[in-house]
Amino acid sequence: MRRLALACGLILGMAAQAAAAGEDGPVTFCVDPDWPPYEVIDAQGTHQGIAADLLRRVADRAGLRLSLHPTKDWDESIAASQAGLCDVLSFLNQSPKRDQWLVFTDPVFIDRNVIVTREDHSFVDDLAGISGETLVLPKGTSIEERVRRDFPNLKVVTTDSEAEAFAMVAQKKADMTMRSMIVAVYTIKKDGWFNLKISGQVPGYENNLRIGVRKEQIALRDRLNLAVAQITPSERAEIANRHVAITVQTGIDYRLLAQVVAFFSVILLTSLFWVSKLRRVNRQLFMLSRTDTLTRLANRASLNERMEREYDRFIRYRRPFSVILLDIDYFKAVNDQFGHLIGDQVLVKTAELLGHTARAPDVVGRWGGEEFMVLCLESGTDQAQALAERLCAAMRTQPFPTGQTQTISAGVATLADKDSIDDLVNRADKALYQAKSSGRDRVVTL
Repeated sequence: MRRLALACGLILGMAAQAAAAGEDGPVTFCVDPDWPPYEVIDAQGTHQGIAADLLRRVADRAGLRLSLHPTKDWDESIAASQAGLCDVLSFLNQSPKRDQWLVFTDPVFIDRNVIVTREDHSFVDDLAGISGETLVLPKGTSIEERVRRDFPNLKVVTTDSEAEAFAMVAQKKADMTMRSMIVAVYTIKKDGWFNLKISGQVPGYENNLRIGVRKEQIALRDRLNLAVAQITPSERAEIANRHVAITVQTGIDYRLLAQVVAFFSVILLTSLFWVSKLRRVNRQLFMLSRTDTLTRLANRASLNERMEREYDRFIRYRRPFSVILLDIDYFKAVNDQFGHLIGDQVLVKTAELLGHTARAPDVVGRWGGEEFMVLCLESGTDQAQALAERLCAAMRTQPFPTGQTQTISAGVATLADKDSIDDLVNRADKALYQAKSSGRDRVVTL
């Protein structure tokens, strides 16, 4: 009897959790009905786009049924969520204002924001250094809240849609807009904005797009979160590529064919211009994917890729190769005392110093957080250690916005026979740990 009672209690508990997570009925959700290629509601009332595919995949993994609550625009979706008419908002950034009535899953999709301007606008490397220019944004976005707070030097105006924002920039009614990389590339290609370009990005303004769930449904959020964790990077990439690809319409329109023949030379020139435009955008995309957004150094993915190449050279030609792993000493104290904006400036200054002090063939990158890595090409242990000592010495004399002396600790490792890349990096990491635990501001070689 006791076992039966325990079993009944367990079943009732599971049933209560399932009910709380929406298993007894469909989970209602609201979307932005006009946000291509992320999401739209088509003429048949169907939710389509990157967000739609990802949300369906998450719901399938969570064992949930979805029911769309249609709205005419994003503002109406927000209002419906606040009024309790939908359990879930499909694809949005977290913000303090939204935290008032929503809890959020981990990011379902991450997409960095870029600055889009006309072709004749100069490269935008720092929005804080621009004064009096107009930045246009679709209304109701979390980016608008942050931009107004972080960049009071800009004049921010809002529009009803993504398309209007791009049109205002193209028609010189605004100087720039800030949109996600995917939306920018999609819109420029789809609408043929030949006079627009990607002019830069703003560190820390990535779109961490999540699923928002009403606060009283914590169990539903947790259940969705477990499913989000099961979505692989390759699945996300496959879904994004499917929706950003160019669609070719088939079928013959003989009137159109006659026009094509009549104006063949014009079309050819336009096509060549478009190919050139796409190549330039692709080059920018490739550069951004290999660059750390804050320091403009090589990012971790780029460092790993270069280490693979140097490892192959070592195996084939026995060319020496070493790495230096560096860490800014007491960096947490900088953030705690001066704030994260000053902390970011310290990271940027350190990156500049490392780039200027390293030798021309060396590759300097940001490994993560306050850690940097230098790939020492054609260098044995003695050369790499000498470079590490030189970097530490240069750091001691570098002025920083804190007004204090900042130092670094360094761990050096050289690739040896039977080493893997992981062995090399682990040895450098252990050396760095020894340098920090033995007093910091020093070099240790293993």
